[in-house]
Amino acid sequence: MSLMRSAAIVGLVAALSRVAGFVRDVMIAAALGAGPVADAFLVAFRLPNLVRRTLSEGGFEAGLVPLYTRLRAERGDEAAGRFAGEALMGLVVLVLALVAVVQVAAGGVVLLLAGGYAGDPGTRELAATLIRLAFPFVLGVSAAAFLGALLTAHRRALPAALAPLTVNAGLILVLAALNRIGGLAPETRAMWLAAAVTGSGFVQLAVVAVAARGIPGLGLARPRLSPEVRRLLAHGGPALAASAAAQLMIVAATQVASFTPSAVSWLYYADRLFQLPLGFVGVAVGLVLLPEMAAREAEGDRARFLDAQNRALEAALLLALPAALALGLLAYPIAVVLFQRGAFGPVDSTGTALILAGLSLGLPFAAVGKVLSQSLFARGRARAALATGGFAVLVTAAAAFVLAEIVGVAGIGIGTALGLAAHAVSLGLVLAAEGLWRVDARLRERLGRMAGACLAMGAALFGMRDLLQGLVGSLRQGWIDTLLLGGFCALGLAVYAGAALLFGAVTRADLAALRGRG
Repeated sequence: MSLMRSAAIVGLVAALSRVAGFVRDVMIAAALGAGPVADAFLVAFRLPNLVRRTLSEGGFEAGLVPLYTRLRAERGDEAAGRFAGEALMGLVVLVLALVAVVQVAAGGVVLLLAGGYAGDPGTRELAATLIRLAFPFVLGVSAAAFLGALLTAHRRALPAALAPLTVNAGLILVLAALNRIGGLAPETRAMWLAAAVTGSGFVQLAVVAVAARGIPGLGLARPRLSPEVRRLLAHGGPALAASAAAQLMIVAATQVASFTPSAVSWLYYADRLFQLPLGFVGVAVGLVLLPEMAAREAEGDRARFLDAQNRALEAALLLALPAALALGLLAYPIAVVLFQRGAFGPVDSTGTALILAGLSLGLPFAAVGKVLSQSLFARGRARAALATGGFAVLVTAAAAFVLAEIVGVAGIGIGTALGLAAHAVSLGLVLAAEGLWRVDARLRERLGRMAGACLAMGAALFGMRDLLQGLVGSLRQGWIDTLLLGGFCALGLAVYAGAALLFGAVTRADLAALRGRG
């Protein structure tokens, strides 16, 4: 199966999971709105969600896959399986200790995530309670991500991509049940939902554990600091932290948002919309590209390493560029149609749209950063990736703070986009210095053709945007508005797809590769 087709299949499953997660968030918005209870829940959800996103988008793969692949090649499947068992049990012990610390220090954790709540003891205390209920999720999802990384090393990424889909389906069922129970206070709803988050982590673990039963040599083992485990800690720890860069940028933006009422919720919902297209881009490219590049690096095949990198950038930008343009142009009608119901009002739609419009500027940079970071991970250069991620978080915090003072909540989104741009540029500079950043002629040519296709789509969307906003302005909040928005987005996608084929941004050879003939 070709690299492009593998990425497309895994990306489709990941995108379905993102869609289910998005439906979950629409239901959260209807149940909790964007007031103090929603802010408290979303701050509490931020930390376990940061762990989940980091792990599901390649955090463990970055540190574990190259080492595990090398052990299999040098010492065989059984030795690699024993190492994996020891490392897994060590991980469980470490995460159990972390969960215990968070249970004790939940109030301080809230202030680390949202310092603006220092003067709001009610919201701070509710958020601390919700963190205690939700954070054990991290134990289940961490073990699931470890097993998913092993499946990825065996070129079986599909089960790992499917697991979050079942989790989101379960949370949707819980939300539906809560919505059917009348008279529940928002605080009670938030507590039940936080407890359900923890349960969902262990559901994901069960799904992945069933798929991982056939991995040779894998079993429960007493944790010990073997040379291989030490190597994993030395390289995997920085790789895991570096993989969290994009999520830590959102945490930095959340700190700024916490000083504005309801802005934490607006940022969360805008970020969920921003993350939706990355279901095709970041997850698919990360899960499929890393094993390919690790194999090329192990073989010392620099030419094919660079080719895999350029093809991944090509695929990522083919999707990220039009998605960024669409999110920027349609931010307000998207927020109104998808979120404005129940406790989520017009002011909340406006705040979400302003942040989303700013965030959309960073989507292409987020896609590029995801690809380029895999290049460093494949070569064991996780510390360099960590340094670039830390720099990007600092840029995000400073830019969001300054711009929020100048232009209001829109500055939070723009500041985050600047952080994503700083991340992508700094990664490119590090790779160029090591001879691992060379844009080939095909990528340069395709970028120009993509730009032409985006201009065609942008003209179509901009010409009809006022019509769409007028149609949804009555706020019918029914299936008609959703159908209108879906049809409008489908029209933009059709224009982009047609223009991409016409301009040569996508060729018949690319389509044949997706069908497995390339």
